[in-house]
Amino acid sequence: MIHHFTPDSEDVPVRIAVCLNSYNSRFLPQIQASYVRALGRVAPDAHLTFFESAKGEFPEPSQFDLIVLGGANVDARASWDFILRIHHFIRTIVTDYPDKKIVGICWGHQTISRVFGAGIVNMDVPEMGVTSINLTEEGRKFFPHAAATGVVRLQQHHRREVAAAPARFTPLAQGNQIFINDNNTILTFQGHPEKDAQTARLRLHDTQRWFGFNAVDEKAWAALEAQIETEHDGDAIWKRIIHWIREPSKELYAPASS
Repeated sequence: MIHHFTPDSEDVPVRIAVCLNSYNSRFLPQIQASYVRALGRVAPDAHLTFFESAKGEFPEPSQFDLIVLGGANVDARASWDFILRIHHFIRTIVTDYPDKKIVGICWGHQTISRVFGAGIVNMDVPEMGVTSINLTEEGRKFFPHAAATGVVRLQQHHRREVAAAPARFTPLAQGNQIFINDNNTILTFQGHPEKDAQTARLRLHDTQRWFGFNAVDEKAWAALEAQIETEHDGDAIWKRIIHWIREPSKELYAPASS
């Protein structure tokens, strides 16, 4: 029998499936390790299982309490076969497992938004390193640790963004950075709560093609290093996610079938 979380079952280890969506990335072991470190700090008893969804590996939703759709190294607007299979997987979850909790991160945030009808656009200036994100009033309520400041800080690494919230999703942060659906089952982040500075440095080379950094521009590199090393709210976000898993869905509407 599959155990379903309730507020009284916090002693039961949470089962988390992480879909690694990067296509043939040499960094997958380091990305996986970053999730292990992040979840290990806030939920050391959690059971993590990783799936390379870009290779067609997907979790059986009934076996997990949370499914995470992580980042990727491809354009979320593309319609390659493996991307369309991921779209199908998302639709299957919301149709066949309407109470299942899903978290989207970066590419996962953009892809879930696309599946539910939102557009994705190029940014004027890409984001990299720890960035302060201003919460909406709904976001202040959802993230009590940031209620007073109205700000959360997350590692960022993206050059595309969601143009507007998809239907039946509420922005928890300005700039379409964080969404939650009206059923309280899907939570998405443009930023990376799983990333630490060690993992963020893996893609420092992107600064040269994104920002035109010169390899010998010591001042620019030092500023970026400082931004990557800045304290962030990743642990607090994961603590909130672990608590959120146990919250009931609102069952306001039936999911779309296509």
